[in-house]
Amino acid sequence: MTLSSIPAQAVSRSAGAGLELRSDATQLRSDFPVLAREVHGRRLVYLDNAATSLKPQSVIDAVTEYYSEGSANVHRGVHLLSQEATTAYDAAREKARGFLGAAQASEVIFAHGTTSAINLVARSWGDAHVGAGDEILVTVMEHHSNFVPWQMLAQRVGATLRVVPLDPTGAVDLGAYVRLLTARTRLVAVSHASNVLGTVAPVSEIVRLAHAKGARVLVDGAQSAPHLPIDVRQLGCDWFVCSGHKMLGPTGVGLLYGPLEVLDEMPPYEGGGGMIGQVSLEGTSYATAPSRFEAGTPPIASVLGLGAAIDYWNGLDRPTVFEQEANLMAYAEERLTTVPGLRIAGHAAQRVSVIAFTLGDIHPHDIGTVLDTEGVAIRAGHHCAQPLMRFLGLQSTARASFSFYNTRDDVDALVMGLARVRRMFA
Repeated sequence: MTLSSIPAQAVSRSAGAGLELRSDATQLRSDFPVLAREVHGRRLVYLDNAATSLKPQSVIDAVTEYYSEGSANVHRGVHLLSQEATTAYDAAREKARGFLGAAQASEVIFAHGTTSAINLVARSWGDAHVGAGDEILVTVMEHHSNFVPWQMLAQRVGATLRVVPLDPTGAVDLGAYVRLLTARTRLVAVSHASNVLGTVAPVSEIVRLAHAKGARVLVDGAQSAPHLPIDVRQLGCDWFVCSGHKMLGPTGVGLLYGPLEVLDEMPPYEGGGGMIGQVSLEGTSYATAPSRFEAGTPPIASVLGLGAAIDYWNGLDRPTVFEQEANLMAYAEERLTTVPGLRIAGHAAQRVSVIAFTLGDIHPHDIGTVLDTEGVAIRAGHHCAQPLMRFLGLQSTARASFSFYNTRDDVDALVMGLARVRRMFA
């Protein structure tokens, strides 16, 4: 199969014509080759999905196919391989448009990930529109990637960074948000879902209130894109960012959405090939979005892999898959509460499939190390959310995060592994 055949497949797949949508976790597991691995002589129980998701074979094949059958650069090449790569690359942008619910493909920018997308907005729009005396609002649950760039912007221009707390359940304190939101607020940056607590923020309401004050809103969708239906126009946000590697795609690629009228307010972030209109000794004019923000050779193989990941999502019965995830999350919480000394952090009413916990005074790194010997992969540490850890009065937590290919057997393996942890540190 050549690269030129990819777009035709994508069109029929995304349209859902004649497709039988899939949702059975046991059957879907066979699409992910790494799940056939053993770790320390045990079957792999992968519960680190909030850090990065596993990749289905179709995504791996798409990346391999690009390198083995094409490997040409995109745009402006007149030879066949370049034309095939360009067609497939442009088709991937259209797939991303559909996945996000954007109005047009030119509103979707390929970044290197969530972090690079946020930094692009902070350096481009932020430097041009935020100044001394202005205010930026973030929540205390933000990942460092949606905290540090705004802190750096505030320090650069003399603005003030204000932090919205959480309520006792771990939900965003909307009352505090309303009080902190003023006529001086220029930007609100909020995670759609927390990578530690799983808390889902009321983004539509946050956007509505911010826009009433004349502020822009950036939504970090790194954790929501794999677990919630995304419709950026319904959310009403000014920017939405997410990472390919957390939603079944390759590393090194992510998405930045912005309405054209917002992107038009943003000067170039990086200069180089592909982002120009005309270059002369006297000066340079710049291309329109999205090219203006994609200087240099893009991560072509990763973009094609992300397109294949979106094809995979389009082949799933997503409402059913998300419901099954919610049921698995409820089962996991029920089982974990039977473990003596285990304390779950956060109990917001709306959450995605992330559970952060402590187990008595056992260090989370010790928990993770022992679980690894049982084949159970979790995350341990501050999860790049140190302000949240301090807010919760913790140094670190263990974190189990689930995807649609996880099963109750995985949860049971986690609980059995925690029993061994307790025995070892009793």
